[in-house]
Amino acid sequence: MKRISALALPLAAAFLAPLPGHAQEAGEAQAAPAPAPAPSATIYDAQIVARYPHDPAAFTQGLLWHDGQLYESTGLEGQSQIRKVDLATGDVLAAQAIPTDQFGEGMALWGDELVSLTWMDRVIHRWSLDTLEPVRSDPFPFEGWGLTAVDGMLVASDGSATLRFLDPETYAVQREVTVTLDGRPIARLNELEAADGLIWANQWYSQVIVGIDPADGTIRRIVDLIPLVAEIDAAQNGAVRNGAVLNGIAHDPASGRWFVTGKLWPTMFEVRLVPREAEPDASATGG
Repeated sequence: MKRISALALPLAAAFLAPLPGHAQEAGEAQAAPAPAPAPSATIYDAQIVARYPHDPAAFTQGLLWHDGQLYESTGLEGQSQIRKVDLATGDVLAAQAIPTDQFGEGMALWGDELVSLTWMDRVIHRWSLDTLEPVRSDPFPFEGWGLTAVDGMLVASDGSATLRFLDPETYAVQREVTVTLDGRPIARLNELEAADGLIWANQWYSQVIVGIDPADGTIRRIVDLIPLVAEIDAAQNGAVRNGAVLNGIAHDPASGRWFVTGKLWPTMFEVRLVPREAEPDASATGG
């Protein structure tokens, strides 16, 4: 039987690193911990297909693709917006401001509306998909990080290892799952995207995205984005260490294309997810 290569060890260490709370979102990451065991999830590499311009002032919180169009939510008080973005140029085609005293977070599509979270403001907003005009705002009982839609429910993250499945109209909790890797709870789940039967998540300040089984919370896939993070970090003189972290996942179900970016990144990457070739188990061959 093949096993995950030793190349997965630093990847797992970066992924499992403990960090302080979300309040340091615009601050610095801690040093990486000691290497962790290779995870049982399938490892994927992100093969870069194309690079597109991205607004380097956008503190990206949510990203989604629908009907040939890219939508983005951004954060920071006084700067948070819901946007329609031109993929080829990075230009903002239309935008609506989230109230200036609120910190915008993740976003999902529900019917003909966009639904967006706020971080600690305990408010959830709905916007017209066509015009981006506000539709309504409601109280929300949880800290808001990421949001997506799965099987007739909205799914929200709050920075912990818990995903909550919510009634899309009342936001009542229908069920919860704890996200785990090899039985270990994995926290700091941020931006969410639903694709290929899994819930995909950024993990705040890590260099991977993960594919989560919505039935039981088990992480089935880990996508290595270390080369993309390194490219941005090098181009911006250590910007990733100062808050410009990986965040933003969009999937086009019609074409199968994947798009990823980060907070304050000047680049939107189109990537192809390629299963990593496993190396033979050296112990099995006596090596």
